Amino acid sequence: MTTVLVWYRNDLRVADHPALHQALADGGAVVPVYIHAPDEQAPWSAGAASNWWLHQSLAALSDSLARLGSRLIIRRGDSAAELSSLIKESGATAVYWNRCYEPAPAARDRRIAQQLSDAGIHCRQHPAALLFEPGTVLNKTGEPYKVFTPFWRACQQRWSPPTPLSSPSALPAVADGLSCLSLTELDLLPRKAWYAGLHDIWQPGEAGAHQRLQSFCLSALALYPQWRDYPDRPGTSRLSPHLHFGEITPQQILWTLQDWAYRGETGGLTQATESLIRQLGWREFAHHILHHFPHTSDRPLNPRFGELLWRQDAQSLLHAWQLGRTGFPIIDAGMRQLWQTGWMHNRVRMIVASFLVKNCRIDWRQGARWFWETLVDADLANNSFNWQWAAGCGADAAPYFRIFNPMLQSKKFDPEGHYLRRWVPELVALPKRWIHQPWTAPRPVLDQAGIHLGADYPAPLLDIDQSRRDTLAVFRAHLGPHSAAEN
Repeated sequence: MTTVLVWYRNDLRVADHPALHQALADGGAVVPVYIHAPDEQAPWSAGAASNWWLHQSLAALSDSLARLGSRLIIRRGDSAAELSSLIKESGATAVYWNRCYEPAPAARDRRIAQQLSDAGIHCRQHPAALLFEPGTVLNKTGEPYKVFTPFWRACQQRWSPPTPLSSPSALPAVADGLSCLSLTELDLLPRKAWYAGLHDIWQPGEAGAHQRLQSFCLSALALYPQWRDYPDRPGTSRLSPHLHFGEITPQQILWTLQDWAYRGETGGLTQATESLIRQLGWREFAHHILHHFPHTSDRPLNPRFGELLWRQDAQSLLHAWQLGRTGFPIIDAGMRQLWQTGWMHNRVRMIVASFLVKNCRIDWRQGARWFWETLVDADLANNSFNWQWAAGCGADAAPYFRIFNPMLQSKKFDPEGHYLRRWVPELVALPKRWIHQPWTAPRPVLDQAGIHLGADYPAPLLDIDQSRRDTLAVFRAHLGPHSAAEN
């Protein structure tokens, strides 16, 4: 009887899992294996928040496999060496896996596939994490797209997403003799218990992913176009960490959304599903950009930004930004939400990124690194793409002269101040007229709200208007004059 190793990575599920499905179809014994090898993702090894999620997700996957009659073999170390060891222990003749697309893991997979092939071991790699394989969506000259709209239009023209694969009803038992680490031996949980609040709002794992999708469809999908930019409302799906860890696939989300669209009696639900599917398109675009331009995790796509003079004397500003102590309520609310929940609303991500890069003039890579450490949905393609978008140096990026005004953004997208009061409780008693910029409130108003700026809540650490002018001058001097639109 043949034995196949199914090598798990960021595909921690049993349904719609092409590698597992193929291994079962080929017959014989199937051994699910996870190898923890963070060094193989360097220089972007997972951060603390991601490791917390990974621990929970592996536990959920292990339980799912056990219910189906199998078990997850957990190893740690060099992936090639551990696979070779397992092949010898199990007598496996094949290794199947779903593709990774980040530069370092993809290069590793190519090396391992060659090594296994040279050793007479059959390898099969399957597409599973994206709707379109990188390299298959190109413009008329055979070049990768650098603008989203034509990219997404090209995707839609060749639209034929496969029906998601169902979950197996049972799996073959795994032999008792295979050595296996316990999950705790991976030491994934951070030493400090700052992550305690994550348990209250997240349910990592395949079941949690589908529960979140169904709950969103029931409660908020129809209002997604109207609510998605308002951080005080449950208007976004929050599926991003589940997608990153492969607990749910974009195909599963797509088919579920299309099913909900067909249930709608009016066009409203169809419009909402199309709007959310478009967000899957942005995820695709980010992964395709990183595939074609692997340097963009660390260097700007636009080389004109390569030697831009970022501030070198802003460590205290960076620290205040990280802690949510800048004196700008919408910035501080977002950064505190990130620290306490491992997640931040997308509109607020754009605001805090613009503030760091354009007002503080701190290198976008500093922000990307902090997000990488603290986000449960830290995804190299999305993180790099979005920070380069904010800095104006990436694909389809915001022009360098577009600088969000945090107070105007706050008033527009949190007009009643509900989001601010949730995450900046020092300001809870401040009337909405003043809550977006408390330093403008008269002293009697501050006294009545029990706020002493500089003590209870920090005064603004910089002048927004002056910082905008300074940044524009630096960018303009380096990049040259732009259109009159910057004025």
